Amino acid sequence: MLQIINESSTRIKTGVVLFIAMLVIGYIDSYFIFWLVFGIMLLISISEAKKLFNLKSDSIYVYTTLLWIAAYFYPKPEDLIFIVAIAYASQLAYKKTLNIHMFLPLLYPTASFLFLLSLYSEYGSMTLLWLLVIVASTDIGAYFVGKSIGKTKFCETSPNKTIEGVVGGVVFAVILGTLFSTNGISFVNALIISAIVSIVSIFGDLFESYLKREADVKDSGTILPGHGGILDRTDGYLFGAIVMLVLLRVVI
Repeated sequence: MLQIINESSTRIKTGVVLFIAMLVIGYIDSYFIFWLVFGIMLLISISEAKKLFNLKSDSIYVYTTLLWIAAYFYPKPEDLIFIVAIAYASQLAYKKTLNIHMFLPLLYPTASFLFLLSLYSEYGSMTLLWLLVIVASTDIGAYFVGKSIGKTKFCETSPNKTIEGVVGGVVFAVILGTLFSTNGISFVNALIISAIVSIVSIFGDLFESYLKREADVKDSGTILPGHGGILDRTDGYLFGAIVMLVLLRVVI
């Protein structure tokens, strides 16, 4: 175990810094600061997505910035994704010059960041902390269990993932996720939500791996030492936030 930790020291240090930063932002608990931080992360993610989707046009930054500004004032930010989709489709139909692949960053990662903003707007910073604990626990548990006892390959998309690691990650996430669930959530609902979000986050990570393999790149970016890019670090959250928001709207 000590050897594994030594081999992953840079990754762990970066993870700790990110975790502390999110705790500080959560403690301040300002909608504007969350909106600003998520917006910066989104724009960096868009630059990474352009590489993954092989997009050359920079107009995506304009659309994304305008969308994010509108999201600050609109009570349900995730609704705006449909307005932008209509605008894209209308321009494509009228001019026939818009690259159809421009739709891809709209779905990933833009839609997911809108759901993250909605999750905070509706349920507060403690729910974001809950999401953070679930996804981080899944990642950490899967990594260390997989490194320690993993033998059975999980799937072809990510050869380093093992079934043992995945199971260990989900179990770890369910335990910690249930402990960190927000007030007003029953034990059973907290357990179910933690389990589902954990599993979904694994497939978020898997989807990111698929995109990188298709683009023939190791990481989506280099901004985070030991982790790669923003998308490399947030892939699980981008899937998990959508599912968590839907589940919370069902049980609350």
